[in-house]
Order: sequence, then C-alpha cells, then structure tokens
Amino acid sequence: MALQTLNVALADDDEDDRFLFKDAIDEIKIKTKLSLFNDGKELMDYLTLPNVILPEIIFLDLNMPIKNGMQCLKEIRENPKLNGLSVAIYSTSSSENDIEETFINGANVYINKPTNFGALKKAIEKVLQLNWQYQTSALNRDNFLLRI
Repeated sequence: MALQTLNVALADDDEDDRFLFKDAIDEIKIKTKLSLFNDGKELMDYLTLPNVILPEIIFLDLNMPIKNGMQCLKEIRENPKLNGLSVAIYSTSSSENDIEETFINGANVYINKPTNFGALKKAIEKVLQLNWQYQTSALNRDNFLLRI
C-alpha cells in the first residue's frame, strides 16, 4: 500500500513561526504537503478557489491581521464545502475564553504554540496522527486542549 500524502495548511502571520512549523513538518516521518498562508484572508481565498485540493487539516493562528483565526473558523464551519475539514487552533493564547470560544465554534483541537522545537515537532506529529474520523465524533472538552 502506497503512503498517502497528507495535505496540511498553516495560516500564521508570524514568518518565524511559519518557518519553524515547516522545519518541524519536514522532520516528521509523515508524508505531507504543506501550504503556508500569511493571514486568514489568504487562507480563505485559497480554500474557496474552484477545483482546489482541500487540506485534511488546517493549523490556524488566532491572532492575525486582516482576517483572524476565529473569523476563519466560523467561515469554515458555515461553508458546506469546508465544514468537514479538521481545524487545529495553533496559538500563543492560553486564554480560557479563546479556548472555550474556539471549542464552541467547532475547532477540533487547540494547541498552545510550544516554546521549543522538540515540543513543536511532538505536537504537530500527535495532531497529524489523530484518527480524525473518531476524534470528531468523540469531541469533548477533555480531549480538545492538546498538552505536550
């Protein structure tokens, strides 16, 4: 059986965070195709293109200019073409309010941006290895916040 490539998207306005994320993905032993976006508007413009190959999972920063992660999450969940996508909130915010609001609005998992590269790799790998079919059907507050 051939290895399937996992299509992954990251929307993050911080260039350093995008580079670190890409480096971490490159070191993980899961075959991926990573698409990077500078902000939420770029991501949403891409996702709504005709004939686009949709990512299996989107890592979404909350605090971005132009269109923030919460706006993107709501648009994704309201769009019949996109609402089945897995969305991982990937943010520096550890605010209970942000965590609760993203959970209520349909994010699949919430990750606080790790402070070191090893933890970042571990977090990304754990999210990519989730069986999303079962994860989304058993979504609850206890397994929503990913702690590494």
